[in-house]
Amino acid sequence: MGTDNDKNREKCQVAIKVLSEEYGSFSRNVYFDTGWLDTRYPGPQGHRGPEIRFVFRDRDIMVPEGTGPISFRTAPGIPGCPDSSRIYIGMLGSLPCYAEAFPPLQEVPPGFVFCDIRDLGGRVDNEVLGVAGRAYQVLAFDRNTRFCGRCGARTASGPNELARECPACGTIVYPRISPAVIVLVYRDDEALLARSPRFPPGMYSVIAGFAEPGETLEHAVRREVMEETGITIGDPVYFGSQPWPFPDSLMIGFVAPYRGGSVRPDHEEIEDAGWFRYDAIPRLPGSLSISRALIEWFIKDREKAG
Repeated sequence: MGTDNDKNREKCQVAIKVLSEEYGSFSRNVYFDTGWLDTRYPGPQGHRGPEIRFVFRDRDIMVPEGTGPISFRTAPGIPGCPDSSRIYIGMLGSLPCYAEAFPPLQEVPPGFVFCDIRDLGGRVDNEVLGVAGRAYQVLAFDRNTRFCGRCGARTASGPNELARECPACGTIVYPRISPAVIVLVYRDDEALLARSPRFPPGMYSVIAGFAEPGETLEHAVRREVMEETGITIGDPVYFGSQPWPFPDSLMIGFVAPYRGGSVRPDHEEIEDAGWFRYDAIPRLPGSLSISRALIEWFIKDREKAG
């Protein structure tokens, strides 16, 4: 005979499956996914036709002035970008894609501005948004690994793969991927939401944190919830995953039932936390995030039940 936790887990799995069938699986609509990109190396040699180019200055991406749809398809050569900053990141259909770093003091070309990459939502197709996220992450990797962490020598780009190689000691470094868990904890018709001191006023989200060496994702979920809010949870149920290139996270989403304890924010990562009914949810994160998808799943599930 199953325990209450087993029954809760089965009920949650069924709810995720049913809502996925009715509203579309999150995994089919995830933002910053590069599933459409052919990332095999080496890149095309001697290409002279159109290409897709993503030009960044720190975290901001260069876009045309205005508020309409954006196309990054262009001919080679944006003024002010040195050839040394150009990194091949894959093929989108027949078009090679490149990431480029714009010099910080260089004047922006007429007709262009820089904006946060997350502001591209709704102005580009999902596949282009995913490749733009990859471009940002690749440039950050290139910038942070120009010198070998073992011997200090200057590294060089790998000729046949996305990597940095040290010619002095042979060390090869690949782009870092940091796994992070994110979980919606529920109690009947309420969800546990919290706010970080870094959030805009009034915004709440679900609990999240990085997995630590030697722990499973499920252990990380339980630890993060306990550390940040002081409560315990039942078995987490997998929801979906999302690349989050700010700078190098892979978010693994879960749903978990409340088990016990009183909510006590840690006042370090979390300044406030509490239970919110599905029909009284506060201001939420942006629509590009898996945190928003988790909360919207909970709202739809409770509305359906009601």
